[in-house]
Amino acid sequence: MKPSAAVLLAAVVALLLVSTVRGDDDDDCGSPESAAHDRARAKPLKIAAFFSILVCGALGCSLPVLGRRVPALRPDGDIFFLVKAFAAGVILATGFIHILPDAFENLKSPCLPASGPWQDFPFAGLGAMVGAIGTLVVDTLATGYFTRAHLKKDAATGGGSAAVVDEEKQAAAAAAASEEGGEHLHVLHTHATHGHAHGSAALVAAVGGSEDEKDTVRHRVISQVLELGIVVHSVIIGISLGASHDPDTIKPLVVALSFHQMFEGMGLGGCIVQAKFRARSIMTMILFFCLTTPVGILVGMGISRVYNENSPTALVVEGSLNSVAAGILVYMALVDLLAEDFMNPKVQSRGKLQLGINISMLLGAGLMSMLAKWA
Repeated sequence: MKPSAAVLLAAVVALLLVSTVRGDDDDDCGSPESAAHDRARAKPLKIAAFFSILVCGALGCSLPVLGRRVPALRPDGDIFFLVKAFAAGVILATGFIHILPDAFENLKSPCLPASGPWQDFPFAGLGAMVGAIGTLVVDTLATGYFTRAHLKKDAATGGGSAAVVDEEKQAAAAAAASEEGGEHLHVLHTHATHGHAHGSAALVAAVGGSEDEKDTVRHRVISQVLELGIVVHSVIIGISLGASHDPDTIKPLVVALSFHQMFEGMGLGGCIVQAKFRARSIMTMILFFCLTTPVGILVGMGISRVYNENSPTALVVEGSLNSVAAGILVYMALVDLLAEDFMNPKVQSRGKLQLGINISMLLGAGLMSMLAKWA
């Protein structure tokens, strides 16, 4: 997802929500919030929320990126596996505990027309399923597209055949340098794996000439799709917070959403590090992640006098976007973050590390679930 596309997506989500600001009825479901709510006390809290969420988001997303300079925090280190598992648990809990229940609440609200299908069908579950399946399709198509692009580029330059020849030369050199007693064994191994050598070399060449670059392409797709899911619900929670007039509601939200943003940022930052983007792209992705919720707060403050979160249109738009975002985040957490690391040969071969990332994942999911009491 290019930065321009991400900005366009956030703008579309914001416009959809802003278009729902006015209600049509005179009852509690169609009128703005009660004037009894203290707007004067709420405004300083919203400003505090803006800066708190901005700083915490920047801190969470930047830590893994800056950690590349610390040997213990590099992507191939044990601590990085633990941090990434913790962040994946946070993202999983965000989808299941924070976003999906809100989607069900919105799309089952008594403020929706009784004559409509909203009370008879679980549209939130449908939206989550569509989000997960859509993410799978985008994930596989994007990976396939980049792989084919590299394959065509390599075929045009003759790099694929060069990679195969290189590997064959290395195998021949290894066989020639082997001890006389083990020479026949090495030759047999070279012939037995010759077909595999051709296949792996072609695959490696298809993605840029090295196994490391193949993983980089995969991680780039993961990081961009993950940011897509985060952007959708970040805009929603920012506008909802900015439009609220109740200080008693905003106070716990400031703390909860600050931690929420920091933990999510850690997960996204870890993916960005593994994707090995250029410095400019890294800065763009971090800034966009950090600014999405605060900008949503500003938009919510601007429309707070007319915004009605209980109007039917607002409920349907928010519920649909939340359900799709939940499906995206659940898929990304389980398939692209947890499953990939849990099945990593380094983790599978070390029992203590395997136990550690399981505990780290449960800790992240547990702490994020606890925050649901306040946000």
